[in-house]
Amino acid sequence: MRILVTGGMGFIGSNFVRLLLRERPEWEIWNLDALTYAGNPENLADVAPSAQAAGRYRFVHADIADERAMETLFESGRLDAVVHFAAESHVDRSIQSSAPFVRTNVVGTQVLLDAARRTGVGRFTHVSTDEVYGDLEPEEPAFTESHPITPSSPYSASKAASDHLVLAYHRTHGMDVVVTRCSNNYGPYHFPEKLIPLMIVNALAGKRLPVYGKGDNVRDWIYVEDHCRGVLAVLERGRAGEVYNLGGASERKNLDVVKAIIAAVGASEEQIEFVTDRPGHDRRYAIDFSKAAAELGWGPTRTFEQGLQETVQWYLDNRGWSARVQDGAYRESAAMIESWKPAARRSDG
Repeated sequence: MRILVTGGMGFIGSNFVRLLLRERPEWEIWNLDALTYAGNPENLADVAPSAQAAGRYRFVHADIADERAMETLFESGRLDAVVHFAAESHVDRSIQSSAPFVRTNVVGTQVLLDAARRTGVGRFTHVSTDEVYGDLEPEEPAFTESHPITPSSPYSASKAASDHLVLAYHRTHGMDVVVTRCSNNYGPYHFPEKLIPLMIVNALAGKRLPVYGKGDNVRDWIYVEDHCRGVLAVLERGRAGEVYNLGGASERKNLDVVKAIIAAVGASEEQIEFVTDRPGHDRRYAIDFSKAAAELGWGPTRTFEQGLQETVQWYLDNRGWSARVQDGAYRESAAMIESWKPAARRSDG
């Protein structure tokens, strides 16, 4: 089995590549990443060289929205499956400028779908987010796969568009596609602009801990390895044309999450600083993953307390990684990484 993982140098993608290298030794993994700001080769530096030497791993430096590069890659790769993580994902950045989100999340997905369809890829697994559902009131039941799609931010709107594209290719072209929608991830190798890694890094450094509004927005948290196992289960056993929610059964207010981090690292609640709320900030997310549990036998294995303890410990043990991300030194690794770049297709002219 040769599988293409897009965005495999990012947070969730690199954790997924690690899972496959560890638990699917017969698979060959091609890791496609454009190495934008969130793509960090150090996320796989301890496992990629040996896997590459063994012929189990290849890194491809390319942009998913580059149609010519993707055509060449898919034609030369003879791929059995695609797991599509690559995305612009930070809501605040999408509010500042939505164009990169449309290009990567919508156009990039369309380019991948066309390349996969033309070359007969067996299965296309599209990794999405619960944010496409919009938000919930405090007493509303959790999101199911049939919940209306009502995105609130440019980011979630771009992901909703890509979801619709993927499912339309199943209906129109008969492609074997599946879609996953997950709740908020946390864990090792998380780029420190998102809530949990930012709070850990700032708390350890004695810096202020900025919390939007009153901190009463609620998120359902899932440990990244649990999410990756869910994606793998959907890839291997999900029904074509279906959507599967993957949640952590761990709803928490943002302020409670920050206070739990403060307690875990021995910081002070005086570091908390309430800041102006984000425009259109969703109130609450909650995931009903009973479909994945019933059909795939999947469910989260860690409580939020267990996962947070492991995450905090990882950041304590890997302060050098965090420092290199914060000062930009990790970009040097991106410049030096050995990669296979698809050759440009020869013009017919």
